[in-house]
Amino acid sequence: MISPIQRIESLRSYMKKDYCSKPFKIAVAMGDSVTAGGTATQPELCWVALLTKLLNEAQLEPIKMMNCGLSDDLLSKRSPAYAQSEKYSALERYTKDVIDKSPNLILLAYGLNDARAGTSIEEFIKNLRHIVLDVKEKTKGLILLVNVYFMLAFEKQPPFDQANLDSLLSFNEAINSLAIQCDVLYADVFEAQGIAPWMIDSDGIHLNNLGHQVTANRIFEVLAQNCSCLSQKALHLRNSFKPWRKDLVSS
Repeated sequence: MISPIQRIESLRSYMKKDYCSKPFKIAVAMGDSVTAGGTATQPELCWVALLTKLLNEAQLEPIKMMNCGLSDDLLSKRSPAYAQSEKYSALERYTKDVIDKSPNLILLAYGLNDARAGTSIEEFIKNLRHIVLDVKEKTKGLILLVNVYFMLAFEKQPPFDQANLDSLLSFNEAINSLAIQCDVLYADVFEAQGIAPWMIDSDGIHLNNLGHQVTANRIFEVLAQNCSCLSQKALHLRNSFKPWRKDLVSS
């Protein structure tokens, strides 16, 4: 049994890994229609825009965010529904849309359309691993994988009608495992949504404004837990702020 002293010593020896100590300068978000904005009622209410605002509030310098979301986007041409998807797949466009932009923050939000299209998890993970490792090597940027969002209308929009709740959870387990294997970050936005149907648009597929807000918050939370650069503005302001609480003024 571990004694209290041993437990304290264990905590003292623990070193939290800092994935990014310098401010994020260029970020790219790549994914499907939800990343592109989905059914958010205004551009500034989609999760990419909301996340950008949160990052800018935390950093000493603003970030340049590029949204490369694409409706009906799939990971590769090998997906059964590729012919009915928007072109081009992630494998076909990630060099131009990600690597060539030299970002130091990369958000990859894939899985929902591949699950709905009947892509096998093995094929999906193989292709996602290729993208992650290639982007990681060539940009040296921090990669965060956004998992599959919660949705309701599984029978809508054939041929994107092959998924169910169990398959979404299986995709998320595989994405989480890949993130661990590749040492990249993972945002569980499915869990953050809490299986709440009121975060889904009336179409049953896309996030509504509330869903976008919760998604942005979860992604920011993961980044804040793992990147000290997002504490720099708070530390800077603490050194120069004007006390506003009476107890602070009098102490």
